[in-house]
Amino acid sequence: MKKLLLTLALAGTIMAAYAQKPDAEMQKAVDKALAATQDAKKSAKPASWINLGKAYMTAYNNPTANFAQGIDRTTFSMMFKEQPSSTATVTVDGQQFTRLSFSHVDAYFNASDILVMWDVTKPSVPGNILMEAAKAYHKAFELGAKDKDVAPKMKEIADFFYNDAFTAYSLGNMAKASDLFKGSADVSVMTPSPERNDDAFYNTAFTALANKNYSRAEEYYNKCIANGHFMDGNVYASLSDIALAQADTLKAKNLLATGLTAYPDNAPILTNLINLYLSTKEDPEKIVELLDEAKKAMPDNASLYYVEGNIYTGIKDYDKADAAYNKALEIQPGYDMAYYGLATTLLKRGEDLVDAMNALDVREWKKYDEMKAQLDNIYKSALDPFEKCYESSSVPEVKAAAADFLKRLNFQLRGEGAEYQAAYEKWSAVVAE
Repeated sequence: MKKLLLTLALAGTIMAAYAQKPDAEMQKAVDKALAATQDAKKSAKPASWINLGKAYMTAYNNPTANFAQGIDRTTFSMMFKEQPSSTATVTVDGQQFTRLSFSHVDAYFNASDILVMWDVTKPSVPGNILMEAAKAYHKAFELGAKDKDVAPKMKEIADFFYNDAFTAYSLGNMAKASDLFKGSADVSVMTPSPERNDDAFYNTAFTALANKNYSRAEEYYNKCIANGHFMDGNVYASLSDIALAQADTLKAKNLLATGLTAYPDNAPILTNLINLYLSTKEDPEKIVELLDEAKKAMPDNASLYYVEGNIYTGIKDYDKADAAYNKALEIQPGYDMAYYGLATTLLKRGEDLVDAMNALDVREWKKYDEMKAQLDNIYKSALDPFEKCYESSSVPEVKAAAADFLKRLNFQLRGEGAEYQAAYEKWSAVVAE
């Protein structure tokens, strides 16, 4: 979402280049334009509805007259004559801002005293101004207004909705953000809007789910599916979250099964499936059956076997996990995550062995020593797959994780020989880079 903020905010900057006017004047202009659309003769004219749209848009922009993203605080104070009613230091997205509160709007300046965003707290006229403007322009189009005269306005309104939504999201107001994202989504599919905003549909659902507005979240995630906007399968994972929140386990399973078949690499889907089967104490083999169906359609997809390996690792069936990871390597030699999986099952075996060692009686020192030797062998065995993972991967996060494990394993083994001490120093340097 953040990538779109600058573009949309710049669109808003163009609209804010006039002097702020009293609310009463804004309301009077809206009432006059509204009256024309209720007149028997004038209501049939596209111009009457275009004028109403313009009146609403002028009212929308009025509280932020002369606001422009990127201006410094000194320039802002010269252009915006009203004195702030309060000044506060606030944290937004982990960054500190100075918030200046005015009668109609809060302005947020970053540490360099640059205006970054604003939040209208009191519109110049009541109601959903942007949606009313969109409806007016839509009506004008229905009555014969030219596409070129109306479509850019619809796009502008959808962008304003989206930009305001992101501000609300950044400020932690999920309910308001969802309402505004919904406005952007809905306007983007009203004629003659030039393009549908798929991100707005997804973000409507995302913020609704965060606010536990399950009905809206489900509605707009399903609209994402209808639009062909699956977010790499995340839509199915989120719909399963909604189903589980409503205690519909069967529906959650079906959604995850559908999602897994289409997106076998999707981590949230896999995580939700495993957790669901474990929480319901059902056989995780059923998940493997779903994977088997996907394998029939994509027999050369090594990631399906990697996912299968993760499932077996999760239920501590390490032999089957290793078989799955090795099959992935057979299909795709040098597959970094398959090497990572093989190393992980070894470490999981090591964790189980450590638990058993800690449970021994203090008098069982001979058995302890035997198990310690087994543990060291496990650690030694894990070095090779982690090294191959590091060498074969092009993903910085994967390489970093493999290097960190190699550092820690060689540290544990440094008493076994000088080569392990040297390896520990090598991987320590890699991790420190």
